[in-house]
Amino acid sequence: MSASEQVTPEAQTRLNLAEQRGLRLGIGIRTSIAAAAFVWYVGAALLFPGADLRLATTVALLLFTAIGVTHLCLIGTRFDRAWMKYTVYMLDGLTICALFALVPISRADDVPQIIAFRAYGIYFLFPLLAMACLSLSWRLVLWTGTVCVVGWWAAFAWVSTQMDRTLSWADIPSAATRADYETIFLSIDFIGRGNRIEETAMLFFAAIALSVSVYRARAVFFAQVAADIDRRREKAARERVSDLLGKYVPEEIAHKLIADDAPMRPQRATGTALVMDIAGFTRFSAAHDPSEVIAKLDTFLADAARAVSDKGGIVISYLGDGFLVTFNAPVAVKSHATAAVQAATALVPVARAHAFDIRVGIATGALVTGIIGSDSRQSFTVYGDAVNLAARLEGKCKELGVQILMDDQTRASAGVAVDVLNCGDLLVDGIETPVQAFGLSGVSVV
Repeated sequence: MSASEQVTPEAQTRLNLAEQRGLRLGIGIRTSIAAAAFVWYVGAALLFPGADLRLATTVALLLFTAIGVTHLCLIGTRFDRAWMKYTVYMLDGLTICALFALVPISRADDVPQIIAFRAYGIYFLFPLLAMACLSLSWRLVLWTGTVCVVGWWAAFAWVSTQMDRTLSWADIPSAATRADYETIFLSIDFIGRGNRIEETAMLFFAAIALSVSVYRARAVFFAQVAADIDRRREKAARERVSDLLGKYVPEEIAHKLIADDAPMRPQRATGTALVMDIAGFTRFSAAHDPSEVIAKLDTFLADAARAVSDKGGIVISYLGDGFLVTFNAPVAVKSHATAAVQAATALVPVARAHAFDIRVGIATGALVTGIIGSDSRQSFTVYGDAVNLAARLEGKCKELGVQILMDDQTRASAGVAVDVLNCGDLLVDGIETPVQAFGLSGVSVV
């Protein structure tokens, strides 16, 4: 995919800012160099009376500095135009070339100006090409290289046509001797046309290579911006999905589903299930307006969910006026039975703060968690004997006159030390053998 195919409004805006910063850097560098050269050139003439101060060079350096300062002030403003940078770099290139053609190399009339090309050379134009790269505009780089080549040849042609006699590589005999080279190559009239071809070819090839490099850098830039936009969109989409899932499935499960696109496979673990229900909720709902009942229930369940989450529990589902919580399934919890008992005792004061009494059943055993349902509709659930037993024990609380009832495996695993009421063996629906149960009320857990 080409850079133009990946351009988005955001990417173009970012690139425009990067181009402005790079152009400002390049223009700043060349302006600083021009100003330093102007100060050095004029200062040297003032400090050393014998120094040669040429008006053309002084004006050119001053003009270079003034143009740079003006352009720096305009970059990024409402007065900035695309043609300005092309004009500035064209003036820079042509001015450098003009200096080689018009500023006399010597005060003597018999010294041809071609000596300037032989003594200094085209390398004065390469920094201009390098500074053009800072703008991140491949067109400006190619434009600068082309202008420099054309300007260099124009200056060379102007100088060589002013000479009465010219010598070049073609004038050296095929079997040239040392004397032939000394006569022609070291002659003051030697213009070296072949050298001009080589140096301008190198300059133009460098311009092409640098422009391609800048173009590729722009393509990489657009690709990175596009990838960044995609990452932000994906993150936002995942957050929206997570927020939506969080309303219907436990937050921890939602995060797992978002992190892994594959459906969560069933997991088997030994854990503890906690079932909570509000005592006398039917009477409460009958005596109050439905909207008030829902509002009060929502507030209480939110606080209750936070209380069990603080202990590592996961609210798997809401059961009318209560909920089902699991510990160590599917998210690992150390000492899950202890955590479940601590969560149950923490729920009692939370319920009382909302003017409710609760009943809690706790059971420890095998739990299986995972996604169930059809391809079109699925839900996360947990099942196992511990879930069924916790629900049955919650139902026995009213019959036994306790708020919290747990099975013997939970008691043994949690290490309950005090305030344990042995409720004996209970016959529980769906379980053939009696279940030894223990009631708690404000117990201490070790």
